[in-house]
Amino acid sequence: MRVIHSRTGQLLTCAIIFLGALHGAGIADESSASSPTGEQLRVSHGLELLFDFRPSEDGSIFNRARAVSGVDSEFRIPETVQQRDGSIVFHRPTALIVEGGNKQLARMVRRTNGLTLEAWLRPDNTKQSGPARIFSFSRDSSNRNFTLGQDGDKYDVRMRTTQTSSNGLPSLTSKSGAASTKLTHIVYTRSRSGKARLYVDGVLNVEKEIGGAFTNWDESYRVIIGDEHGGGRQWLGAMHLIALYSRALSAHEVELNFRAGPDASSTTTEPLVEVDERAVFFEEKIAPLLAHHCLECHDAAKNEGGLDLSQKLTALNGGDSGKAIVSQNLHESLIWERVKNDEMPENRPPLSKEEKRLLQEWIEAGAVFSLDVIDPVIYAHSEGESQHWVRRLTQSEYIASVRVATGVDISEVAAQLLPKDYRADGFSNTAYNLTVDLKHVEAYAKLAEEVVSRMDVVPFADQFAKNHLLIDSNMRDFVSRMGKWVLRGPLDKEEIAVYRGITTTVASAGGDFEDAASFVLEAMLQSPRFLYRIENQRGNGRALPVDRYELANRISYTLWGSPPDQKLFDAAESGALFDPQELDRQIDRMLSDPKAISRSQEFVFEWLNLGRLKNLQPNSERFPDWNPALADDMQAETLAFFEEIVWKQKRPLADLLNAQVTFLTPKLARHYGMTHDGEESLSKHDLSKVPERGGLLTQGSILTIGGDSASMVTRGLFVLHDLLRGIVKDPPPCVDTTPIPTREGLTQRGIALERISNHACGGCHQRFEPLAFGLEKFDGLGTFHENDEYGNPLREDGEFLIPGKSESVEYSTSAELMDMLAESERVKESLTWKLVQFSLGRPLTAADAKTVQSIHRTAMSEGGTYQATVHALIKSDLIQLTQTEADQ
Repeated sequence: MRVIHSRTGQLLTCAIIFLGALHGAGIADESSASSPTGEQLRVSHGLELLFDFRPSEDGSIFNRARAVSGVDSEFRIPETVQQRDGSIVFHRPTALIVEGGNKQLARMVRRTNGLTLEAWLRPDNTKQSGPARIFSFSRDSSNRNFTLGQDGDKYDVRMRTTQTSSNGLPSLTSKSGAASTKLTHIVYTRSRSGKARLYVDGVLNVEKEIGGAFTNWDESYRVIIGDEHGGGRQWLGAMHLIALYSRALSAHEVELNFRAGPDASSTTTEPLVEVDERAVFFEEKIAPLLAHHCLECHDAAKNEGGLDLSQKLTALNGGDSGKAIVSQNLHESLIWERVKNDEMPENRPPLSKEEKRLLQEWIEAGAVFSLDVIDPVIYAHSEGESQHWVRRLTQSEYIASVRVATGVDISEVAAQLLPKDYRADGFSNTAYNLTVDLKHVEAYAKLAEEVVSRMDVVPFADQFAKNHLLIDSNMRDFVSRMGKWVLRGPLDKEEIAVYRGITTTVASAGGDFEDAASFVLEAMLQSPRFLYRIENQRGNGRALPVDRYELANRISYTLWGSPPDQKLFDAAESGALFDPQELDRQIDRMLSDPKAISRSQEFVFEWLNLGRLKNLQPNSERFPDWNPALADDMQAETLAFFEEIVWKQKRPLADLLNAQVTFLTPKLARHYGMTHDGEESLSKHDLSKVPERGGLLTQGSILTIGGDSASMVTRGLFVLHDLLRGIVKDPPPCVDTTPIPTREGLTQRGIALERISNHACGGCHQRFEPLAFGLEKFDGLGTFHENDEYGNPLREDGEFLIPGKSESVEYSTSAELMDMLAESERVKESLTWKLVQFSLGRPLTAADAKTVQSIHRTAMSEGGTYQATVHALIKSDLIQLTQTEADQ
């Protein structure tokens, strides 16, 4: 068995990566349609069952896909079935009942809502009817999850969905003549959106819509081959292969499997693509190690000792002292000698024993350096944080969720009772920081009671109740239907039983329907299902598609910060969200709703930390004219500016850095030294003739980051971290970080230049302080001056260094700096990263990097707007897939 590593950071334990899987990912072509030895290979992505009828040592036939799928199924060949030429031959009625894996299969297909059935077979005749059962997942002749059968000279597939009968009718039937006595390849596919197709010998035969979802599949049914449970539907002939995929194969993939032929051996033996495990080791172990410990001093910009370890070419070339890395030779590798003796990293903690062991192993194994460039920012967070966390609703999401579920606005009370959501990694919706303590528990209980007390419960409950009888069947149905809406998805039997217990208690105490509905609703509003965005993680350990309700919730909370509305919920219910065109329509519809604007403003509010303006208290002696109301105006300026650029003008996100427009009140205009001829309200201002203003960085909401002294440290770090995705570590403990005040003859720039020229500080400070030089003429509260308070002349020229680059670019004015930032590909990509991080509610890691880059490329091809970015995000694996845990 090989461990094949996906470069999205997920590990797939499998025997092989096949051409079909690679082609499906857009990285294979016709020229690679066979193995290096010329043997055609089958598609494996999504393969759950594969029976090729080769017996094991104990005589059983087992699922040869189980190493990938985890489905442990097998059956034994009875004496009534003959084995011949890699097939089994049914001469008389025989049912091969598959043992094991039935629950896993049902759960997997219910989750993905897509399916492929495949068979290589040679019918004994064309008069078999019933239809004669080739491959079924059923209970008896009238109840099934699916059946692939033969009916005369046709093939027939019955598939159970929420829109077909328990017998899988209406079925999909091939054209006449499809079934013959020759060896034939049959493939049935049913996509997530409901498109069903039947292929014969690699060619599409028929297709139709089979709507609905697989949520009504029964886990108690069993897979059977050659007949029906109970008999009477026997199939006669030779079977060479039976397979099941938990997704719909494409037409190209069907053709590939047809060309591979009936021998499944190529599926589990010869690999098409060998993954260099040394490269995987470098990317998952050594690149993060170098990023964390070495690149602070040895990157393209600083390259102490002439050594740049951030790039393959320069790292292997070495530095002024010689070769830092010598393949398979520890003693000649200078980096190892320095690390072994704890001489590197300098002024930082030494590498741990485990890290040293990894570095030693890497060099001894050949020092494969598989990346052209190491970007330290993607290794800033551990791999564990790339998982989809169980996310508690933030305060705003909770308020919105209550409003959607019940129609009650609880915002004022919630703001009073709920503890504040604190920031972590730049956002207050970071999942691992959204803990729950006793204050939360008490607040949610009080809020649930408050919500129900404000409602007219009976009319609300009547939407979900057939009648008001507190009998078991009625209450179970009521709980199921109301819970599905309030808790944003179907309830399982155990959950229904819990809430049904509440109604039983009410009934035994003499309560009525209103009492029962009130207590059930109150319980739901404080349940984990409501307070958290809980998803089903059961699967086979692989990344699998989210189900239709999970997808609807991910879409809605991404775009609106609230649960799905009825239209989105209906699209999820019908399975229409799996149709790419319908998905686009839903996204466009939701983006046209004001809630999408509000959600995007939450993003910019969080990203720029606009909430800190509420606590702004500048020194009254230095700023005697400060009015706290200005903080509100600054916040309003940035939010209105964002709405103008992103929503009204629908310009690229990068234009936020240099757009020549802003929004001012008369008070804020005076503070900026500008004129305002309008009324007291916020109004739009053209800045085309105000060269010093334009873009986010020239607004008071951002400039105040520098504090009273307009610190170039904090302003420069903002540009580096939030616009350029650069990294600098905290200063060593020995460094004095006490701020140095300005004085006559010494400006903030002068102080910054002293730090940059200092050997102990300059290596880091040269990375970010020059980024703030262009803002020097703006004081701590964002007012523009030619001279500071001591009469020192101020400048606005500086340098622009993109992380990973060795050469900085000079700029002459703040306007030039803004244009350079707006045009920078690094800044554009950073905006995508920030928006994706906010949407996912967790820091991004190396595991996400390629997917985020793909999202960014797609968004840029569509104009680089906010709308294009969230479109690309929702259609990406970060929203469409989830990492499952293997079923026990």
